[in-house]
Amino acid sequence: MPTVSNDGGRPADQGSTTPAGLQSMADLRDRRRLVVGLNIGTWFILNWAAWSILGSGGWTIVDIVLAVAFAIATPWTVLGFWNALIGLWLLHGVDDGFEQVAPFAAAGDTDTPITIRTAIFMTLRNEDPARAIARLRIVKQSVDATGFGDRFDYFILSDTNDPDVAAKEETLAAGFAAEAGSDRVVYRRRTDNQGFKAGNVRDFCERWGMRYELMLPLDADSLMAGKTIIRHVRMMQAYPKIGILQSLVVGMPSSSAFARIFQFGMRQGMRTYTMGQAWWVGECGPFWGHNALVRIKPFVEHCALPILPGKPPLGGHVLSHDQVEATFMRRAGYEVRVLPEEDGSWEENPPTILEFSRRDVRWCQGNMQYLNLFDQKGLLPMSRFQLVWAILMFVGVPAWTLMIALSPFLALHEPSRASFPAGFAIFVYILFFIMYLMPKIAGITDILLTEGGVRRYGGGVRFAAAVAIEFVYSFLVGALTSFRITVFMIGLALGRSVVWGGQQRDAMALTWREAFDAFWPQMAFGVAVVGLLWLGSPRAAWWSLPLTLGFLVAIPFAVITASPLLGRLFVALKLCGVPEEFNPPHEIVSARAGEAS
Repeated sequence: MPTVSNDGGRPADQGSTTPAGLQSMADLRDRRRLVVGLNIGTWFILNWAAWSILGSGGWTIVDIVLAVAFAIATPWTVLGFWNALIGLWLLHGVDDGFEQVAPFAAAGDTDTPITIRTAIFMTLRNEDPARAIARLRIVKQSVDATGFGDRFDYFILSDTNDPDVAAKEETLAAGFAAEAGSDRVVYRRRTDNQGFKAGNVRDFCERWGMRYELMLPLDADSLMAGKTIIRHVRMMQAYPKIGILQSLVVGMPSSSAFARIFQFGMRQGMRTYTMGQAWWVGECGPFWGHNALVRIKPFVEHCALPILPGKPPLGGHVLSHDQVEATFMRRAGYEVRVLPEEDGSWEENPPTILEFSRRDVRWCQGNMQYLNLFDQKGLLPMSRFQLVWAILMFVGVPAWTLMIALSPFLALHEPSRASFPAGFAIFVYILFFIMYLMPKIAGITDILLTEGGVRRYGGGVRFAAAVAIEFVYSFLVGALTSFRITVFMIGLALGRSVVWGGQQRDAMALTWREAFDAFWPQMAFGVAVVGLLWLGSPRAAWWSLPLTLGFLVAIPFAVITASPLLGRLFVALKLCGVPEEFNPPHEIVSARAGEAS
């Protein structure tokens, strides 16, 4: 058995196997060395190519800035490229790919009785209480249908500070408790919201946590199937050294055109990417803060969040708490695992580009706080990389925006260089886009190679149309969100913060005025960049469109994708639908019926 440390003082992977005895640490280290080698080698090749192009004929200050920006921007793309390829190989290149990634999963397929108790709770903050509590009721009904309902209790944990919403919460929670039995459902609203969601969860653990072995946090838009929960509980019951088991959370069917296209794209690449990631991350997996089982005792004893030094936005309470808790759980000698399969775990996605952007900047601020966590003692190297990974997700964005902003200088300057390798530059440009799109390419390939895969998405015609729509959409969204994140990160450096409140999840329209107020800077930036590119080289302006078109069409894109009429058309045609739309499980049917009533 492995030797582990529960005090955070000594790395927990000193033993020959992972804490739960699931995998050889030597094998995991070999996988990690391979992935590190592939990523570093690919990064150097890409940057050598970029430097060769930029430095042809001599270096200017703009060339140097572009080279540095490219070096900063590329690691996330390279990592995504290799995760997707490894995931595709595991799914279709070997017979035991899933077993290599999730050796604990077989324990969920037994008929072992559930002997441990689990608390299922939903955290709320100024959300629609009717919608949220209806979801929790569906989860309870689905769990009860498995025959193990008596092993679960339910909590509604509110941080709501809107009096009207709070009154509705209290009324609806009381009705739910009366229906289920007052000892099975508990409603608690904090008036002091210290620590935000993480503080809310810790308050639950201190009040009620000692009654339960596990907790299952749900967000207001979460939904899970009872059979999935039972299966995951069996895995946790079989392996007491798994501290967190994260399900693969996928989007629910939506009536918003924006959300439908987004979650179709996410669904394509999610399985291959997560398979590849989990293969080498192993027992240091991710935690997304919801739709995951968490072992309460080590969570309480070892996962308390520090107060970060300095003032907000980067100091104070940790906002993106989940990945920090995962690193602390692993430090304590427990495994953190993700189960990379699409099975009975859902959420809702933002219905407009405006809500999507707001969510992105909240995540950005939370992830950038991780810069203040690298002095934490006892974190494993893999856990530290998880924090770096989360930071890289956003650090590269301003670098890309800077490269786009400086591209007109290249267009004006490079034609004067007799030695400029135009053909090689086009080759590298196309190669990089293939790498950037590899998670999508691998996901599409996975669906095509999986028996019945295309049929799950409504057949070949619908699938092909959705792939084409999502392909264009992803470039447009990428431009809009990258600019907003860049501006926001400049604000972070100046001490500005976001307000963490409730999220809009219902399909909604955006007026032209709302879209103009939110996205005129993006459009102005795009007009300036493309206009200057055109003056320097019309050919360069055309080649830039995959990166710049999103800026030019920012306002109409925001309005059109939020249009209820377009949403109804997509629903009627079942365009960009996810598998649960074509074969809806009982829980999805119940949720839809509740929203329609």
